[in-house]
Amino acid sequence: MSTPPFLTLPGCARAERLVTGRGEFAALRAEPAGPVRGSALLVPGFTGSKEDFIALLEPLAAAGYRVTAVDQRGQYQTGGPDDPAAYAVGALGADVRALTGVLAAEAGGAPPHLLGHSFGGQVVREAVLAAAAEGPLPWRSLTLVSTGPGAIDPAEAVRTGLLLDALRGMDLEQIWQVMRQLEAESGQPRPSLEPAVAEFLHRRWLANVPRALSVTGAHLVAAPDRVAELAAATAGLPVLVLSGVRDHAWPVPEQTAMAERLGARRVVVADAGHSPNAEQPAATAGALAAFWA
Repeated sequence: MSTPPFLTLPGCARAERLVTGRGEFAALRAEPAGPVRGSALLVPGFTGSKEDFIALLEPLAAAGYRVTAVDQRGQYQTGGPDDPAAYAVGALGADVRALTGVLAAEAGGAPPHLLGHSFGGQVVREAVLAAAAEGPLPWRSLTLVSTGPGAIDPAEAVRTGLLLDALRGMDLEQIWQVMRQLEAESGQPRPSLEPAVAEFLHRRWLANVPRALSVTGAHLVAAPDRVAELAAATAGLPVLVLSGVRDHAWPVPEQTAMAERLGARRVVVADAGHSPNAEQPAATAGALAAFWA
């Protein structure tokens, strides 16, 4: 899971709930102080939330972008039903399209930029493919952050499989305690966290809808490669593939090859892993603003 570097919203941002035809979604929204150059929708990954983008809000707003980061259905403050169909990538992609419509309406019809991180990248891919089947795409650009063409790396798939097994017989608090114990026994030094951030990670984990974790986790270990379809669907749409220099979920060379297949711009953020948005937010925001411009 991504770890936000802080939790205090900058002065340009606020928390609110966005009402769409597919329900309400918890969001963090940032507004430029000066002229608005465009808007952007940011979609988090597996076990993540809108707070994964909190450190991007101020620099992107300063660059002139109205930014909206959301909790997907089943995540943290959005919630959702105990219905597997609600968390299929196609259904989550439909949520993204509904949110896109709200942002475009707020901007007088101007299409937003679309960004997905990790599993969120595969969700926005589904949104794009579904929209392309119906007509012109309602976005100005597409950015895929730390995501890959198909299933996650085999070693990560094993860990995700263990979580899926645990979800069948344990509650989220029990699983949290096991994860903490395994971390302590791994011998790997754990980064020191501010108490408020550590408490937030625990609270966010417990707020997940277990059914959402089961369905989305199962997708990650068996996701099909749909890059060729996406390349056809995004012909003429600017696409960026951004990652850190290392990634446990999808190998960085695999992400580079995906960018080549998409004909996309490629950015690798120095000294960052799976979450450059949280680990190196200044460099990530700079790359995004340059691409969107």
